[in-house]
Amino acid sequence: MTQEVLVGLIVALAALYAIWRWMPGSWRRAAAGRVAAGTQRAGLVDAERAERLATSLGKASGCGSCDSCGSCGTGAKPDAAGKTTPARSH
Repeated sequence: MTQEVLVGLIVALAALYAIWRWMPGSWRRAAAGRVAAGTQRAGLVDAERAERLATSLGKASGCGSCDSCGSCGTGAKPDAAGKTTPARSH
């Protein structure tokens, strides 16, 4: 019984990680803000730590995110506002 519960928890955490990792950047930043606000409302962290948590959770997760780095070979480059614009085709 204990093994099934542990395996279920591991699978659930792996699924949450995969969803978070491949979530679009704008969704991830919005969800990070909600998670940080919820932890602050619950009294788990203070305002400063909630802000750091939101920043940390909202960061792009390396290659595959395609919302800020522009290094995926598409020629997309981030502008001053951080938005990525695709390169023009010739």
